[in-house]
Amino acid sequence: MTDHTEPSPSAKPQLDPELLELAHEVFDLARRGDATMLAAVIEKGVPPNLRNDKGDSLVMLASYHGHVDAVRTLLELGADPNLRNDNGQTPIAGAAFKGFDAVIETLLAHGADVEGASPDGRTALMVAAMFNRTAIVDLLIAHGANPQARDANGVTATDAAGRMGARDAQARLKELGS
Repeated sequence: MTDHTEPSPSAKPQLDPELLELAHEVFDLARRGDATMLAAVIEKGVPPNLRNDKGDSLVMLASYHGHVDAVRTLLELGADPNLRNDNGQTPIAGAAFKGFDAVIETLLAHGADVEGASPDGRTALMVAAMFNRTAIVDLLIAHGANPQARDANGVTATDAAGRMGARDAQARLKELGS
């Protein structure tokens, strides 16, 4: 008689330590923006939408760290520009937060959702406005971002800028009729 004990539903599978180390190295490539090596590992079979334990994709990490070439390479190799992390954040919102307009342009050119709203309804435009990133406010609006959009609390980008003391962004949004 053999034992056919099933693992408990809460038991997590053990990952091979070497595989886990390789995954960490791939995420570091994205953080460092090593487009050449990212292309090489994806061509060897690493999924372009590989995600870490927080749900951050390679595109999210490269976007958040401002690496335009890495973002472009990943997107050209099939990565999803709209893949959200476990907090519901998108690469475009991460780039707006950090102020990387060239990354945002690259994401938009590869099909990123210009709104990029998180679960609480906060859009990339709201994020840019909050941190007084007027060039990004203009860029997002030029690509169709809705300045009248409201988050779950009814806050618009203009409201968010005002609450954060981002006077330039608030003035720019008001100029645009928001």
